[in-house]
Amino acid sequence: MHKIVWFGTLNKSIGYIGKKKTCLLSPCEKICLNSARKTVQRCDKNYSPPKLRRIKNFYTYSVVLGSLFSIVMWAIYKLGKPEEDHRGPIEDEFSQLPWFRQYIMRMWHTLQYYEKMMEEPQMARLLPNVVPPPYIQPPYSLVLEIKDVLVHPDWTYQTGWRFKKRPGVDYFLQQCSRNFEIVIYTSEQGMTAFPLLDALDPYGYIKYRLVRGATDLVEGQHTKNLDYLNRDLSRVIVVDCDPYTTPLHPDNSLVLTKWLGNDDDVQLFDLTAFLQLIAEHQVNDVREVLRYYRQFEDPMEQFKDNQRRLQEQSQESIQNLPTSERQWNLTLLGRSLRGSSIK
Repeated sequence: MHKIVWFGTLNKSIGYIGKKKTCLLSPCEKICLNSARKTVQRCDKNYSPPKLRRIKNFYTYSVVLGSLFSIVMWAIYKLGKPEEDHRGPIEDEFSQLPWFRQYIMRMWHTLQYYEKMMEEPQMARLLPNVVPPPYIQPPYSLVLEIKDVLVHPDWTYQTGWRFKKRPGVDYFLQQCSRNFEIVIYTSEQGMTAFPLLDALDPYGYIKYRLVRGATDLVEGQHTKNLDYLNRDLSRVIVVDCDPYTTPLHPDNSLVLTKWLGNDDDVQLFDLTAFLQLIAEHQVNDVREVLRYYRQFEDPMEQFKDNQRRLQEQSQESIQNLPTSERQWNLTLLGRSLRGSSIK
């Protein structure tokens, strides 16, 4: 068998060991030989000695194992450190153990707590029991959604996500807090809702905050089960802009039109008047009132129309009464007699 030897470029002849023989290469053969030469050179470049490969593998494994070790140590420190107050670390059942064992035991205890919390079913009571006398418990519970009821999310390229505050929010929360236990019940994540509520309610009119973890996931929809509220449902009003969030308790829902961020909106002022009227009349079962307004597309607009008609009827009936009776009715309706002329 003869060994091929290249001499110079491909344009020259090739020689063989043994008997010399010269031949010219065709263009196709030149291309094949050039490709073979490049393949051999590429293999030579990629070739690395076994020792070099072992060094590379050692550094790779060292980086991976070092990263895993750092993550484990960080988890032990983060989950195993003792709780602190203004005086320093708080003593617990693990404080008498050696330092490293303290952290290991606390981390294990924390992991067991989270595992148990994930495995247990949803708690049967979302709100604590009604406070007994002499503490004051508002007669009604007002359950509010955040998105498109109190605020509207807005996104732009310059600012990203921002939340616009609805006109009249401060007045609404202040007035309703007198007769209503205000509860936020939203399908938003807590990491979004809690900072937003801190900025929205600096005076603490909102008593309780329930987020996505307190909802039920039914066919991909986060629903609110009012049976878990631990409140008398005859005195619970849910204000939302989505009629499908309370499928089990539609008679407790007051579905408003969705606020889209317009500055001329006055629905919260109308809603305040509506709720104050319920509280003043001491309605025993709010579901009867809400069931009536549920049939209208815009319940607040219907409420204003009803109030206008009622006021017109009251004016007509007052004008037909004698003078003595007319003054008594005016006082009962809470209207001022100052400056009024009774004929």
